[in-house]
Amino acid sequence: MNSFILFPAVEDSLKDKKATYSYSKNNFYLKAIKEFKKKFPECCLISDVALDPYSSDGHDGLVENGKIVNDKTLPILAKMSIAQAEAGIDIIGPSDMMDGRVGYIRHALDDAGFTETSIMSYCVKYASALYGPFRDALASAPKSGDKKTYQMNYANRKEAIVEAELDYAEGADFLMVKPATLYLDIISDLKENFPLPIAAYHVSGEFAMLKAAAQNGWLDYPKLLEETLVSIHRAGADIIISYGAKDFAKNFIS
Repeated sequence: MNSFILFPAVEDSLKDKKATYSYSKNNFYLKAIKEFKKKFPECCLISDVALDPYSSDGHDGLVENGKIVNDKTLPILAKMSIAQAEAGIDIIGPSDMMDGRVGYIRHALDDAGFTETSIMSYCVKYASALYGPFRDALASAPKSGDKKTYQMNYANRKEAIVEAELDYAEGADFLMVKPATLYLDIISDLKENFPLPIAAYHVSGEFAMLKAAAQNGWLDYPKLLEETLVSIHRAGADIIISYGAKDFAKNFIS
């Protein structure tokens, strides 16, 4: 295993409405990236770009008067992306779902000289109930409202192609579907319609269900994990992000 996606768990004292700590020179996340790349230069590091880990509002975008302000969020995401590229991130991972952010980030990275830094776009990210364990771990749940105004309606299949087309046109290098197992049809749709590598995120809730079932003695965890990941790959995912990656590698890869 040599590819890792990194997420920060940020103390509340470091959060503010504009997520300024996300690009601060003192940001422990950026310092950790530098140390990883120094000690393991061969590793491929993938980042997370969104305001929610750093925002006192807990939303992926900037909040003004109780509403997400899309266009004012983009410069913050760009600053965050440049700071991560400077630290050594290989693949920028915008997970915020703001409109136009892939193109904005691509131009910002290019202007800063990071033309070879890739973008893995969370282009099809649903407003799912499966993110709970992750949000609890990072204490990044919204302080008010929900994320349905910018994350996608899971009942709408056609919107996935529209969102993917926008990010493809703006210069994304990878297209991601999140979550994975309940959206195998969407993974298949993207695989059939786009020439880019398709990534799928097997999220915290999906993984937690496997672990909980195994702990209750209901299912064989190693076998079910393998079956789950194979199903995601079979649907068309070229890349799978999973909390079970280490377990899978230990049990099935010699």
